[in-house]
Amino acid sequence: MLPTVTATGNPNTRPGPRRLLDLLAQGAPAEEFARTAAEAKEAGAPADELAELAEATEVALRIRRTLGRLRRREAQLTALFDTASDLAALRDLDAVLRAIVHRAKMLLGTDVTYLSLNDEAAGDTYMRVTDGSVAASFQRVRLGMGEGLGGLVAQTARPYATGDYQADGRFHHTGAIDSAVQDEGLRAILGVPLRLGDRGIGVLYAADRTPREFTPDEVALLSSLADHAAIAIDGARLLEETRTALVDLGSANATVRAQSEALRRAEHAHDQLTDLVLRGGDAAGVAGRLADILDGGILIHDAEGAELARTGAKPLPLPDGAVAASRAGGRAVSSDGTWVCAVLAGPELLGSIVLTGRPDLADADRLLFERAGVVTALLLLLRRSVAETEDRVRGELLNDLLSTSGDPGSLSARARRLGVDLDRPYGVFVAHGGTADRQRLLAAATRGARARDGLAGLHHGQVVVVAPAQDPGATAHALAGELGQAASAEVTVGAGGPAAGPAGLPAAHAEAHRCLSALRALGQSGRGGALSDLGFVGVLLGDQAGVSEYVRSTLGAVLDYDTARGTDLTGTLEAYFAEGSSLTRTKTVLHVHVNTVVQRLERIGRLLGPDWNTPARALELQLALRLHRLATHR
Repeated sequence: MLPTVTATGNPNTRPGPRRLLDLLAQGAPAEEFARTAAEAKEAGAPADELAELAEATEVALRIRRTLGRLRRREAQLTALFDTASDLAALRDLDAVLRAIVHRAKMLLGTDVTYLSLNDEAAGDTYMRVTDGSVAASFQRVRLGMGEGLGGLVAQTARPYATGDYQADGRFHHTGAIDSAVQDEGLRAILGVPLRLGDRGIGVLYAADRTPREFTPDEVALLSSLADHAAIAIDGARLLEETRTALVDLGSANATVRAQSEALRRAEHAHDQLTDLVLRGGDAAGVAGRLADILDGGILIHDAEGAELARTGAKPLPLPDGAVAASRAGGRAVSSDGTWVCAVLAGPELLGSIVLTGRPDLADADRLLFERAGVVTALLLLLRRSVAETEDRVRGELLNDLLSTSGDPGSLSARARRLGVDLDRPYGVFVAHGGTADRQRLLAAATRGARARDGLAGLHHGQVVVVAPAQDPGATAHALAGELGQAASAEVTVGAGGPAAGPAGLPAAHAEAHRCLSALRALGQSGRGGALSDLGFVGVLLGDQAGVSEYVRSTLGAVLDYDTARGTDLTGTLEAYFAEGSSLTRTKTVLHVHVNTVVQRLERIGRLLGPDWNTPARALELQLALRLHRLATHR
C-alpha cells in the first residue's frame, strides 16, 4: 500500500490506491484518476511507488470502463423490461404507437424516431407516428416498397442502417423521399422491421441529424423493441377486433368471450414471466412457470444446443431444422408432436424453447408460447452479459497464473473468490483444434472447465484449461473427446502436471505444450494424453537435458552430410528402419531403384561406421531418428 502525502510533504496524506478506490466508488471522471499520479509525483514520491501507482491507475480506469459498459447494458435491459410492462398495459392502438416511438427515442438517444405501417391495399408504407420531427413534409411522406431505406426494410423485412443517407448509393432514392429527409435534416438512419410471424406490418426507425454509425448493439436493441412493438400492436389489433365483434355479432358472444379470456390469460402469463425475470429469476424458473401455464413439458436450450432448463419433459435432442424454420418465420412451429420457438434478439439467435405434451396447440396458447420467447430472450441477454463479464475475469486470472510473475498469495486469493481452490492438485491442458472454429472450441473448453471447477481461456493464442486432476492424462483424454464432439472437429489435448499452488502452473503449462507437440508429431492428433502416456519419448521430453547432444552424437555425421550436400540420407535411413530393413520395401517407399538404396546405405555405413546395422546400434539410431523428428516438428 502506498503512503499518502500532501503538497507540504506530509507522508500521511499522500494520494494512493485508496484514493483510486474512492474515485471508483464516487463514479469520478477519468481525468480525476490521472490527477492522483500527478499529485504523487509533485509530492516527491519515489519512482517505484510512482510506477506502482501508474499501474493501479490503469487497472482502476479499466475497471471504470467495464463498470460503465455494465451500467449501460443494465440500463438498456431495464428500459426493455419497462417497455414490455408499459406496452402490455396499453389498449389503444394510437397510444401503443406513441409509446413505442417515444421509448425508442429514449433508449437510443437519437434526434428523431418514427414508425411507418404497411398499407397492403396501396402497396406502400406510410408514416404513422413521429417523435422529434419538425418538418410537415416528412410527417406525411409515403414510401413505395423498395424505395428509400424504409421501403427496402418494409419489402425485405430485414434491418438496414446508413451513416449518411443522402450519400448512400445502396438505396433507391426518389425526389419525394430525399426532399422530405432533407427538410427534416436527417443524415444517419436505422430501420428495423415490425413483424407478425413471417409478415411485415411496418418499420421502426431511429435517426440523427449528424452522420454516425449504428452499432450492432443498437441494431439489436431497436429490433428487440420492434418485437415488443409488433406484439403490442397485434394485441391492440386483436382487442379492437374483439370489441367490433362484440358490437356487430351478438351471436358470437361465446367465441368473443373465449378469445378475451385467452388474451387475458396470455397477458397475465406475459406479466408473470416478465415479473419473474425482473425479480432475478433464472431459466429453470421461466421453464417451470411456462410449463404450469401451458400444461406441458418445457425445455430451454442455448444457441449452441446445450440444455439450460427442463421441466416436465424428458431430455430431447434439439430439433435443429425446426429451430431454423421458427427463426426464419418468426413463429413457433410444430415438429413430431412438439412445438419449437426460436428465441431471438432481432436477427440474432439466442436459443430455443421446446413444448412437449401439447401436439394440438390452440392459436391463443401458440401466441402465449411465442410471447414467452420474447421474455426468454431478455433473460438470455442478461445471462450472457453476466457470463461474458465472469469469463473475462476468469481469463485474466488464467493468464496471470500461467505467467512466471505474480504474487502466489494474491493469485490464490483471486482464485478463491471465483470458487477455485489452488491448494488442490491441478493439471494444465493445451488444446489444438486444427480446422475447428477457435471461438466454438473456447466456448466448449469453458463449459468443460466450469464442470470441473476450473478455468479456461486463451493464452498466447492457444485454448488452455486449468482444472483439478489427479491423473492429467485421463483428464486430457476425456477433454479431447468432449471438445472434439462440441467443435465437430479433431481436437488434440496435451496435459501437464499435476501441480499444487500457483507456483507450479507455468512449468505444468510448458510441459503440456511439449506433450501437445509430441502427440501431433507422432501422428496421434485427435487424442489427449500426458508425457507419461508416450513411453520413452515422454520421459525424454519431460527432461530436455542431453536430448540434442544425444541426437548429435548418434546421427551428427549423417545430418551434417545432408546439410552440406542437400541430400536426404536421414530420410533413407528412417525409411529403411521403418520397413524392417527390407531393401525391396524401402525402394518402393522412396520411389527409387534398389541399387540407389544400396548405394545410400553404403554411404551411411561409411559415415557411421561398419557396425551401424547391428541390433544395438540400430536401436540407438532409431531412437535418435525419432527424437530428431520430434524436434523438427515443434
